[in-house]
Amino acid sequence: MAKASNKVNTTSLEQVLNREVANLNVLYVKIHNYHWYVKGEQFFSLHVKFEELYDDVTLKMDEVAERLLSIKGSPAATMKEYLELATIQEATGKEDTRGMVQTLIEDFATVAEELTEGIELAEQVSDQPTADLFIKIRSDLEKNQWMLRSFLG
Repeated sequence: MAKASNKVNTTSLEQVLNREVANLNVLYVKIHNYHWYVKGEQFFSLHVKFEELYDDVTLKMDEVAERLLSIKGSPAATMKEYLELATIQEATGKEDTRGMVQTLIEDFATVAEELTEGIELAEQVSDQPTADLFIKIRSDLEKNQWMLRSFLG
């Protein structure tokens, strides 16, 4: 009986991993959009920062997808799947500079909260590597939130 419960938890963990693959891919596209379309006095600083963020998100997305493959899961790999699974939204194209930064703060908070759920699930099935991966990503997202909040003042 415990084995069936463990399988349910493993399946749930795979769903969390896949949701975060989707979220990180949506974030990549959103941040790239912001990188291209940021305007105004903060253009130079945000243009560079957004590039740094989307490069970092790309690495994290790859790590999460490869972790999912390592535990014999199947990561989402199409834009259609990403948009269906993601809990964050694409850029609207209408964000001003402050709106871009505020949206990223909120998106990073959403993903960090979901990673906490993933950490708990990973620990339930004794999957320390996934828990460790999620802890590191959550920590990085929380640091980015702090920096972006500081930018807004």
